Amino acid sequence: MPAILVINAGSSSVKFAVFQTDGHDLREPAALHGQLEGIGGAPHLVAKDAAGRKLADDALPHDPAASLDTAYDTALAALLAWIGEHEVGFAIEAIGHRVVHGGPTHAAPVVVDDAVLAELDRYVPLAPLHQPHNLDAIRALGRIEPDAIQIACFDTAFHRSQPAVAQRFALPRRFEAAGVRRYGFHGLSYEYIAGRLPELLGERADGRVIVAHLGNGASLCALHGRRSVASTMGFSALDGLMMGTRTGAIDPGVLLYLLDTEKMDSARISRLLYKESGLLGVSGISADMRTLLASDAPEAAEAVELFCYRIAREIGSLAAALGGLDALVFTAGIGEHAAPVRERVSAACGWLGVKLDAEANAAGQLRLDAAGSAVAVACIPTDEEVMIARHALPALRVHHAELVKASS
Repeated sequence: MPAILVINAGSSSVKFAVFQTDGHDLREPAALHGQLEGIGGAPHLVAKDAAGRKLADDALPHDPAASLDTAYDTALAALLAWIGEHEVGFAIEAIGHRVVHGGPTHAAPVVVDDAVLAELDRYVPLAPLHQPHNLDAIRALGRIEPDAIQIACFDTAFHRSQPAVAQRFALPRRFEAAGVRRYGFHGLSYEYIAGRLPELLGERADGRVIVAHLGNGASLCALHGRRSVASTMGFSALDGLMMGTRTGAIDPGVLLYLLDTEKMDSARISRLLYKESGLLGVSGISADMRTLLASDAPEAAEAVELFCYRIAREIGSLAAALGGLDALVFTAGIGEHAAPVRERVSAACGWLGVKLDAEANAAGQLRLDAAGSAVAVACIPTDEEVMIARHALPALRVHHAELVKASS
């Protein structure tokens, strides 16, 4: 049976999922899903079936002297071999990729060719933690499975519906013409959540909704009519909320100070902003919210306090952009699992009419608003992989149509 492989590639790990399809409809949930970890070191495969049963927890063969490019090829080839051995009827015909940055032109998924890859390379400086590895996986799978269609699905695409004023910086116009504008990220997650809103919020789904995607990377998105109208992330994935290791919004004067007074070059500043700040930098302990919530150290408490403060403050900003608030939705790793964070943020948003049900919040239920809350509150697990598979399916349909046409 035809299948779609979904790849979400990072610097040393790859999340994957396999969705069966007859070429017309997608079978959900994923038949297989899991993660390749330790690429470039000691690669390890963990895989589960649709019911969550563990199918693999295995070390993969590797060459310690191999380059990262070679290691990516080897690990992904091993993954495809494992899929072929485990599910003898799967034929991977399309591969959908999460690509963080699509630039100003890509408002929809695109079939990848050399020209598209060259264009996407231009956005590496805007998403240096993600874009290079997203593209490395595309190139590696192009070598391993040259006949498979590869589709890039962009985290920025969902936000192209924002009005021009929400995308504009107060810079001379020539910079906007060159692509310096607010893009927004986590779009695949927001798109999935937008699709789930009607079943959980009823009529409020098309109202004024703020979704909090809170994970190691964190952002907020304001939705109206289930379309993005504003987001906390901007030109790069650094802007907005405090994150696991990223600063979030910072006064540009701080960067000038670091350049002029601290004599830091751009590479050193980039490392500071992307990898040494956020929860890790403020706490000096960890970038992991679970560790900080369990810690008695005052620095951990201060990091959590700042994280929640920044979220509440930005919710106020997006509520202003929406002209009010009908619903607040939490998602992603911290949003889905850290009840204390949801509690603190909701309490800080009491002035907007948010009232949390403590028992529902502690139990991690889908609806969290208390009786009498003017704002609906929900916690919805996100699923970027299924969103990518849904986008890849139309390209697979076109492929099958072309094959039929060619054979007739």
